[in-house]
Amino acid sequence: MALDPVVICLGEALIDRLGPPGGDPAVDQPVDDRLGGAPANVACGLARLGTRVAFAGRLGEDAIGDAFKNLFSERGVDLTLLQWDDQRPSRIVLVRRSKDGERQFQGFAGDQGLGFADQALASVRLPQADWLLVGTLPLAAPLSGAALLSAADQAQKRGMALAVDVNWRPTFWDASSDPAAALSKHAVATMRPLLQQAALLKLAREEALGLFGTDDPASIQQLLPQAPDVVVTDGAAPVRWQIGTEHGLQPAMQPPTVVDTTGAGDAFTAGLLHRWSAPPMERLRFAAACGALVCGGAGGIDPQPDEAQVEGLIRDAG
Repeated sequence: MALDPVVICLGEALIDRLGPPGGDPAVDQPVDDRLGGAPANVACGLARLGTRVAFAGRLGEDAIGDAFKNLFSERGVDLTLLQWDDQRPSRIVLVRRSKDGERQFQGFAGDQGLGFADQALASVRLPQADWLLVGTLPLAAPLSGAALLSAADQAQKRGMALAVDVNWRPTFWDASSDPAAALSKHAVATMRPLLQQAALLKLAREEALGLFGTDDPASIQQLLPQAPDVVVTDGAAPVRWQIGTEHGLQPAMQPPTVVDTTGAGDAFTAGLLHRWSAPPMERLRFAAACGALVCGGAGGIDPQPDEAQVEGLIRDAG
């Protein structure tokens, strides 16, 4: 495939290992392994919607890596920037599920002593694109952090817009930390240079409060020198947004059925970037419909909608 992406998604591709409800995913059976990782989810979501997209990441030469290669190929995600590691495995995230369906990241599996392949991401030479989409998890390791900041600098020099989805996960920064821990001072300081380059910043409400002391998108926009577009999510509550000088609320859309909320935020991000040329309210509505439709199936990737399905839900919602 010729490398001509509209969006480059850079970061982690991994397995979410879901334990049995009430059980321990490290020891109890059965477990449910799902392909995931926010940048990988967004790449697959964009491809399903019809946007040309490339994924830049690093996987182990193992069964997980093979599964992602097959998935990306089936979706039409460009793999030119994908790296392979013959010493480190692909990452498995252990996810504990309560009996009422709540999820908590518990830790990791598969490390043989050298860490995981995604932590060793090497700097990549980016092709021209409209967008570079990143999270902050690569900043938690020296090599991948340097690769991420290098990519962000390339994007800035070449006039590519940088989209940052904060995606705070404490255990990636410190495997012994409480999975529900707030942003640490170290993480905030490490993220700040990246946040100051973003053209689009997507945050959960808790992340906004931890990074900026406010969850108001207009205030966050004013606190950053480049005045980025800001989107703040809050679970099932309306999304608040400030895009340029326009602002508003986008209520969550109701899918026909709710099976699993995994990946809804990543589908939202994919929808937002896919429709970026539309007026702001239309972008947010399309993104909300993408997030809603993912909740109708299991996992964050398999139920991702195509454009026709999204338009159908928007029509049905009136």
